[in-house]
Amino acid sequence: GGQFKREVTVDGQSHLLLIREEAGAPDAQFANWVDAVILVFSLESESSFEEVTQLHELLSGLRGAGDVALALVGTQDKISSSSPRAVEDARARALCGDSRRCLYYETCATYGLNVDR
Repeated sequence: GGQFKREVTVDGQSHLLLIREEAGAPDAQFANWVDAVILVFSLESESSFEEVTQLHELLSGLRGAGDVALALVGTQDKISSSSPRAVEDARARALCGDSRRCLYYETCATYGLNVDR
């Protein structure tokens, strides 16, 4: 895990964004202080999506699903015949469910897709 700081502007107002990279399942202490969570998985790996699904369920059990802003991010390197897409868009969006506080993005650093977003 690591810690990062970045100043961001939202609706014309400056905010300090403190990012902590966690490498394990959330616990009660984590769930109490966190304001937002970004769960990242590989679109080319079913097992990474299953792990994110378990982490989402665990976090929702520690703190209500709508209480924490959540971004679900599916990453891809180069989906090809040798490395096909394993997780479809609809399945990832379903994990967000009806929560208004959950966003879903697909990114690709190779092509710059949604990287800044």
